[in-house]
Amino acid sequence: MKLVLATKNSGKVVEFRRLLEELGATNLEVVGLDAFPEIGDIEETGTTFEENSLLKARTISNLTGLPALADDSGICVDALGGAPGLYSARYSGQGDAANNAKLLHALKDVSDADRTAYFICVAAFVRPDGFEHIEEGRFHGKIAHQVVGSGGFGYDPLFVPDGLNCTSAELSAAEKDAISHRGKAMRAIAPYIIG
Repeated sequence: MKLVLATKNSGKVVEFRRLLEELGATNLEVVGLDAFPEIGDIEETGTTFEENSLLKARTISNLTGLPALADDSGICVDALGGAPGLYSARYSGQGDAANNAKLLHALKDVSDADRTAYFICVAAFVRPDGFEHIEEGRFHGKIAHQVVGSGGFGYDPLFVPDGLNCTSAELSAAEKDAISHRGKAMRAIAPYIIG
C-alpha cells in the first residue's frame, strides 16, 4: 500500500517514515508531496490544528486517489497566550532559524518559571473511500534562553522537555520519538493506517 504524507517538509517525511516503520508498517510505501510535483501548496485556511490537518489529508487523498496522512503541528507558549500556535511554521516568514530568533526575542523578559510551552500534533488519516480518523499528541516543556543542539527541526533547539535538562535537538531520534507530540499522535493513529 502507498501512503502519501501531505507535506513537503523533508524533516517531517523522515520522521513519519521512521515512526510508521517502528510501529509495524513495513509493507507501506510512504511518500511525501515531493513525489507529486504537480500538487502545489495547500492553503491552511482552518482555524484549528484539527481543521488544517483534515483539510490537507482530504485534499491530498482527493488529488492522488491514495490514502493520505497529514498533520498540523505547532508550539504553544503560555506566556504568549498560546502563540505562535497555528502559525508556528510561518511565525517569522523566514524559516526555522528566524522563527527561533523571533520566539527568543518575544520571551527575552520572561522568567524561567513562565517559559512553559507545549508542542501539539494533530494527525489526520483519510482514505479515498471516505474513511477519516484524527489523533492528537502533546509534548510539554519549556523554552530555553538560547538555541542548543543540531538534531530535529523547527523549534527543537529551543524546547526543553519536562523532566529533561537538554533540548529536543539534543535527543536521539529514538529518544525524541518516544516522548514527542508527533510520536504520541502517530502511535495513536498507526493502527488505523496499518489496519
